[in-house]
Amino acid sequence: MIIGLHHAQITIPPNQEEQAKQFYCGVLGLEEIAKPAALAGRGGFWVTAGDRQIHIGTENGVDRMRTKAHLAYQVEDIAEAECKLAEAGIEVLDAVPIPGYERFEFRDPFGNRVELIQKAD
Repeated sequence: MIIGLHHAQITIPPNQEEQAKQFYCGVLGLEEIAKPAALAGRGGFWVTAGDRQIHIGTENGVDRMRTKAHLAYQVEDIAEAECKLAEAGIEVLDAVPIPGYERFEFRDPFGNRVELIQKAD
């Protein structure tokens, strides 16, 4: 039945798209892609992470700090990613270790939980 994962969606508060683009495209380096014209008026924007899409939509009334839900982005150099986040003023939090991986987590400027993970050498 299921053959793969096409996209995942996270949300930000309405009218925060420019700040979110600065973070997700500028700091994290994700590439923005065009939304279909039929969805363009709904707010938010789309990015790619490798061959997957992340849909960043808008939503009111969500306490993003209360959830463990998250996306985990695989990185090539976790130390470099941690430095880049620190330079952007993002607090990095230790994650529970799992065998074979280095990882940490943080909250984006809107409270969404994010994990960065790299396969250990």
